[in-house]
Amino acid sequence: MVKFARLEDRALIRVAGEDAEKFLQALVTCDVDHLAPGEANFGALLTPQGKILFDFFVIRTEQGFVLDVAADMRDDLVKRLNFYKLRAKVDVAPDDEAMNVFAAWDGEPGPTGGIAVPDPRLAELGWRIYAGVAPEGELSDYEAHRMAHGIPEGGKDYVFGDAFPHEALMDQFGGVDFAKGCYVGQEVVSRMQHRGTARKRVIMVKSDGALPPASVPIEAGGKPVGTMGSSHGGQGLAMLRLDRVREAIDAGEPLVAGGAPITAKLQTWVTFGWPEG
Repeated sequence: MVKFARLEDRALIRVAGEDAEKFLQALVTCDVDHLAPGEANFGALLTPQGKILFDFFVIRTEQGFVLDVAADMRDDLVKRLNFYKLRAKVDVAPDDEAMNVFAAWDGEPGPTGGIAVPDPRLAELGWRIYAGVAPEGELSDYEAHRMAHGIPEGGKDYVFGDAFPHEALMDQFGGVDFAKGCYVGQEVVSRMQHRGTARKRVIMVKSDGALPPASVPIEAGGKPVGTMGSSHGGQGLAMLRLDRVREAIDAGEPLVAGGAPITAKLQTWVTFGWPEG
């Protein structure tokens, strides 16, 4: 049976006008040129130093584009995009229609009366739906679903303005297009990809009991190895220094978060492994 959840912590932005495609393509990490109406990509707007300022879904519509962004970041993203607008013929504004954001998984959602797109990050995540009304469900159910597949979210598993796309796994689930042209922060991101210099990554962690809240330090042998991200019960995500975690594993030192022992595990869908010992 298909499961649904209304994502109350998401909001929408409209980007329209004859220059909308060119405008976004020159700014964001993902490709928008090849999106057909009703298709979506996941991407980010970076600082010139290559760190994530905002992450979002980009959905192509017949009228332009819709950005699905964290609700508490919507107005700041509108302001930032308008800062880059200059003479471009593009209109950027909060969505003023009664559109809500939903997630659906464990099957196809069927007719929604709105826009339904497969989640571009990972097929197992299901669908994103943009509609006025959809079957209700618990946000916590979606969070548990997200945790089970190890997909990070900005503001929950990494700090905006402080993480590179590789650290947030955007290189792993298509959030960065390495074949497209220039965008803000592109040089730094391309260098990290070429040199393989991402030492920190958001990976899955587990505990026999409830995990501590986000930002709690994680240690091994009394030394810091990372910080907690979001969690649901005993399943969560954490930003970890892979080399230090590997050293702790080799030395038989447990990882500890908030006084509780935890275990770390790489997501099954990532292409990187633990650093060589």
